[in-house]
Amino acid sequence: MVYFPVRKCYHVAKICLLLLLVVSLLALFEHYRGGKRATKAELSDPIEAEYERQILEDEARIIPGLGEGGVAAHLLGEDKRLGEESEKKLAINVHLSERIAYNRTLKDHRNPACKRVVYDAELPSASVVIIFHNEPYSVVVRTIWSVVNSARRDQPWYQHANFVDRDTGRTMTLGYPGQDPNSPLVYLKEIILVDDNSTLPELKGKLSHYIRTRLPPDLIRILRLPDRVGLTRARLAGARYAAGDVLVFLDAHCEAQRDWLRPLLGRIKHAPHAVVVPIIDVVGASDFYYSVQDPAVFQVGGFTFMGHFTWIDVPEREKKRRGSDISPTWSPTMAGGLFAINRAYYWELGAYDEQMAGWGGENLEISFRIWQCGGTLETVPCSRVGHVFRSFHPYGLPAHSDTHGINTARMAEVWMDEYAELFYLHRPDLRKNPKIGDVTHRRVLREKLHCKSFQWYLDNVYPDKFVPVAHVHGYGRFSNPGSGLCLDTLQREAGSPLGVYPCHARLHATQYLALSLAGQLRTEEDCAELQYARENLGWKIIPQPEFPQPEGSSSETALRVS
Repeated sequence: MVYFPVRKCYHVAKICLLLLLVVSLLALFEHYRGGKRATKAELSDPIEAEYERQILEDEARIIPGLGEGGVAAHLLGEDKRLGEESEKKLAINVHLSERIAYNRTLKDHRNPACKRVVYDAELPSASVVIIFHNEPYSVVVRTIWSVVNSARRDQPWYQHANFVDRDTGRTMTLGYPGQDPNSPLVYLKEIILVDDNSTLPELKGKLSHYIRTRLPPDLIRILRLPDRVGLTRARLAGARYAAGDVLVFLDAHCEAQRDWLRPLLGRIKHAPHAVVVPIIDVVGASDFYYSVQDPAVFQVGGFTFMGHFTWIDVPEREKKRRGSDISPTWSPTMAGGLFAINRAYYWELGAYDEQMAGWGGENLEISFRIWQCGGTLETVPCSRVGHVFRSFHPYGLPAHSDTHGINTARMAEVWMDEYAELFYLHRPDLRKNPKIGDVTHRRVLREKLHCKSFQWYLDNVYPDKFVPVAHVHGYGRFSNPGSGLCLDTLQREAGSPLGVYPCHARLHATQYLALSLAGQLRTEEDCAELQYARENLGWKIIPQPEFPQPEGSSSETALRVS
């Protein structure tokens, strides 16, 4: 007979059962927390506990309903004064921003026709790249939430889609190719935050803790640069880090409208060489009012030969070409802060010029390159994103250098051909300046891509652009040989009277005037008119007509008045 120690077996079985229960509970707990450290474990770290305390205080500071729907938000009393002080210092009412919900909703400002557009269910994946340097913490977090919330699978607009491939008859699933159909988000593969060496402590550990504890796991990655490199190089770093089919660049102070991403991805799916931008709406820096005057009216990008971006009305010829108010609309340039591009095409096109430092000029450079090298630059009207436009930059550029001027000179040297002289008219100090650096590799890129001339760009993309050396009977100085004085803008704003000033030894931008084919005395942007009541000559802005290419216009004439 075999004897079994019943009491001992009972205790062993009891211990095994207890161990099995503990292991099961641990497994369930690990699944629940999604592979992340549990809050209690985090709070056992005093640093993490401090971050959590600060975030809870931030959340308690939020006033429910303030600014909801994108309406203007206002504070009273001492809070109002503190808000105004923060805006003077940071160009954004940070005190107010901290009291508005991070994930506030916005009124739908799209053209009503956009609601009837049916997009393919299957679209390319998107990597959203956001650059920040010492941005207000609450503004950065609101930008992140805006992107995340708009990509939630349960948003009602995603149920309105085409699920059958028109070419193959294949049934498509909602999302990007290969995406888990049970994923809570659609199309959004990742958000890449590039910290361009911020010095504000809340943008370090506190921001990381917030993302780790309050946002979807494994969606957001932070790339922290060891040195400040500026917008252009920071975006290059983010693009190298990205894995999505489409790169979507956003500034760190944005709020997206509902269903903003699909129109961009849909256009790129069907036109991989189209670089697309949303309509950029204004979010007030003082009150966070989301401002839209007319959902059906918007502007596209232009430029000045001084090297600045401008907004222009959509020309009549483009309205006829596009065929519909909500069709992709050609834009000669883009503001540069918000756009989407096929990732493979971005690298094929030459990405950004790595020798451009800081900020400025990169938007015109990539705009000209897109058009001259075979792509198109388009505004997609059914995509709208709000942007906080600040009145000044609250932080300096690297080494406080003239990055806008230097970058623009690099652009002019490579892409503007003989028209670069119009830029140097405004910036003679940069002509042959060693600060510009070597542009040989960018000229090689232009040859490799078989890009067209800047004259082709002006003739075909921006024919309504007034060119001071082309659309004129003559150009130069209005001088009085007897007195040696010339008409001069005196660097005054538009609407101010013209003055006189001793003629410069070389033609200077303030004395550069043209007599247009329409008989107007003008600069690139403004026209002169005689104000009889005040008996002086003043400026006023006028709509620019579409100028024909002149025949026999003179580039040698010196215009003289006695």
